Amino acid sequence: MKKSPVILVVAIGVGAALFFVLGRFVAIPSPVPNTNISLQYGLLGFMAGLFGPVAGLLIGFIGHALIDFSYGWGIWWSWVIASGIEGLIMGLAVRRLHLTTESFDGKKVLVFNIYQVVANVVAWLGIAPLLDILIYAEPANKVFTQGVFAGGANIVTTAIVGTLLCFAYTKARPQAGSLKKEN
Repeated sequence: MKKSPVILVVAIGVGAALFFVLGRFVAIPSPVPNTNISLQYGLLGFMAGLFGPVAGLLIGFIGHALIDFSYGWGIWWSWVIASGIEGLIMGLAVRRLHLTTESFDGKKVLVFNIYQVVANVVAWLGIAPLLDILIYAEPANKVFTQGVFAGGANIVTTAIVGTLLCFAYTKARPQAGSLKKEN
């Protein structure tokens, strides 16, 4: 089902705002410098699954840029791009689960989590560290340590938060044929 442009723009705005709030105010400090345990990637996977890859890309990109900007250290583009790419991958993959029309059963939970592991590995063990080296000339051991920790934490939090959001949404959504016309 094709979403209207208005719905897509609103979803991107709301998704980026929620991503920002979770990333800025619900971030859990970690033992790895400049790296938090983040809950917003579960939301990103869920929103990308509902609204598609363009929404996922923009929610991750805009939301992460706002988080960095709000801290005052400047925007760390390598990680902003990685968040956007994670949203893009999740949007391409999770839309195949048909969250808006089908139930979220055990098989789909497994498939969602396989997709999110792949998206997190690509974003945090590939894109973010490589761009840190290319853009900022950061030491490889530092950025790959940050990437491994961030990727691992995001996999765990997305498995919990993302799975719960998908499950709750499909349970709360009215099922096809559940409404009856009154006489």
